[in-house]
Amino acid sequence: MTTVTLYGIPTCGTVRKARRWLDSAGVAHDWVDIRENPPGLERIQEWIRVLGCPPLRNTSGSAYRALPAARNEWTEGEWARAFARDPMLLRRPVVEAGGVPLLVGFRPRLWERRLSGLQQDSILHT
Repeated sequence: MTTVTLYGIPTCGTVRKARRWLDSAGVAHDWVDIRENPPGLERIQEWIRVLGCPPLRNTSGSAYRALPAARNEWTEGEWARAFARDPMLLRRPVVEAGGVPLLVGFRPRLWERRLSGLQQDSILHT
């Protein structure tokens, strides 16, 4: 069985919905609170490589709005360092499967398609 890991914060409504969805779909998963255990720079760089930098940006949060206007010109490396300094800049949740970045944000239909192929017997028990 592939290990699914969900990264987020417990107070985020989207993360709560995602966790409820995983539970109701019977998807066993590990949970990482990014406030208590922020992802390291190498992990963030891998997320950017696989998922892309723009999808990882939490543009609706106050941490993003507090950034200087120069953020519009930042490179992926600058974003990676910013995400590592302040994980609240990351869109949530981020999902890894077997240690590989798989999803960012919560869209149930996409999650079902992406997570259902993770194991032979189907990770979803619907």
